[in-house]
Amino acid sequence: MELYEGRPAQEQGRQEREIRVYDLLDELGIQYQRTDHEPANTMEACLEIDKILDVLICKNLFLCNRQQTQFYLLLMPDNKPFKTREISGQIGSARLSFGSEEKMVEYLDIHPGAVSIMGLMNDHENRVQLLVDEDVLAGEYLGCHPCVNTSSLKLRGQDVWEKFLPAVHHEMKIVRLTGV
Repeated sequence: MELYEGRPAQEQGRQEREIRVYDLLDELGIQYQRTDHEPANTMEACLEIDKILDVLICKNLFLCNRQQTQFYLLLMPDNKPFKTREISGQIGSARLSFGSEEKMVEYLDIHPGAVSIMGLMNDHENRVQLLVDEDVLAGEYLGCHPCVNTSSLKLRGQDVWEKFLPAVHHEMKIVRLTGV
């Protein structure tokens, strides 16, 4: 795996959802580094990518309430255990579970294994609330997929919070996860 500045020189064979991410980042003047790799379907596969990007790639969980009327995208460090009870109390929601692939595709235009904050650019009706663990905000950089799991990006966190989120009309709610 190699590290590249910006978008791929050759876009042939890449998915349109990935190209849309590069288009938006370029339009917003957000600089990023990229690496291409085999499909990264697990956090274990992401550990090798982390070494290339020199950044922590977050766990990105697509969640919903029991009634499937409220949806959430949770960004958290990969080394913290996820306890639904801990999040439910902080966001005032009944028991949470993982959202369906159908809703993930409908709202974020992402499939399992490629879940990423970049998918919020496809949520034009703001159906998905962004939840960010406070420890994710502590890092200077953020690692994520460009809506596909065959590439990964390294972005300055400040650019994501201050440029990307306002551009896609989303706000984050900061949560504190302890794993207890």
